[in-house]
Amino acid sequence: MKPVLAAVLCTAALDAMGVALTLPVMPALLGDVGLGVDLGWRFGVFIGIYALMQFLLAPAVGALSDRLGRRPVLLVSLLGQALAYAALAVAPSYGWLLAARALAGVFGSSTPVVSAFIADTTPAEERSRRFGQLGACMGVGFIVGPLLGGVLGGMDVRMPFVAAGVLAAVNAAWIALTLPKDDVRAPAENAPLLVNPLSALLWARQLPGTAPCLVAFAIVCLVGEVGGTVWVLYGEDRFAWTPAMVGISLACFGFFHALMQGFVAGPLAAWLGERRAAIVSMLSDATAYVLIAMAFQGWMAFALMPLFCVGGIASPLLQSMMSASTNEAHQGRLQGLLASVTGLVTVVGPVVISAAYFAFRASCPGFVWYAGAVCYAVALAAMSRWQRQVASASV
Repeated sequence: MKPVLAAVLCTAALDAMGVALTLPVMPALLGDVGLGVDLGWRFGVFIGIYALMQFLLAPAVGALSDRLGRRPVLLVSLLGQALAYAALAVAPSYGWLLAARALAGVFGSSTPVVSAFIADTTPAEERSRRFGQLGACMGVGFIVGPLLGGVLGGMDVRMPFVAAGVLAAVNAAWIALTLPKDDVRAPAENAPLLVNPLSALLWARQLPGTAPCLVAFAIVCLVGEVGGTVWVLYGEDRFAWTPAMVGISLACFGFFHALMQGFVAGPLAAWLGERRAAIVSMLSDATAYVLIAMAFQGWMAFALMPLFCVGGIASPLLQSMMSASTNEAHQGRLQGLLASVTGLVTVVGPVVISAAYFAFRASCPGFVWYAGAVCYAVALAAMSRWQRQVASASV
């Protein structure tokens, strides 16, 4: 692996670790500014505003990196994160916390820039492997981050934010030293994209085969939110898991997820081709969703984790397919669009999924898992449409 590529992947891991560092102390931080135990809607707004900023600004950040270069945009993003975490560490009220959290979301769009850099420096046939490694590195960050954040939060509720700020600053210095200066890539065209994120969707429709892949990508992201939203609740309701057992299950899931992303996505794509590998991944995840809905003992959830994690490689495979169909000058714009879609799903998905879970909690606890499996039928139909579009374009 090239040293520069290794540096960028390490940057992604450190970035994810910085975000995850703060997760264990979010409720305590809001309590620290006088909100009390019943956080209500304020907690949801505090969490969701980060993803909302990602949705609004990720396409702009990606497009700017096409025009200004990856390095300067990535440096500004990381330094902005350091500033936002510093503000969170000293914020005296909920309003200040909300503003600082929004600022963190504004500058937290480094992932599309990293993804675009990988697309710039990797041949099309190897991108699925590199995007899988990117996902694995971020997964490692999300495993280590909460563990370290819990330890630091035990010392002081503000300490994880100080650590995250320092980590972002170190990350910026690392990029400044290792990433070479790059040239402006794309002309200053389609300026509305910088202020209107929805125009990115109109732009994507013009690319051959991208629209069906984007639909499948959005569904994969949405279905992925099911586990993130209800895993703890479902484990407690269905298997009577203790908090310790929930933590063990999440650590195991993170381990398998990183393993699959880093070491399975690329070889599977090379063996089956990216489209077939993505279909296998979706079918694997759909099967796991049906089986977890039927499970009645905790060990069954652990046994299904490899299936779940094979399902997790669909995202980098679809990302690679769309990257291959996009002009090299617009890789940042594409990766920004994908980050924006992910951000939108992160805002809307948990609200819908949690409402459905509580609505069917007594009568059918596994309803959201069954619904997730059904959603994959739409994603598979989109993949079929993609194949037809590619076939007709080649005639």
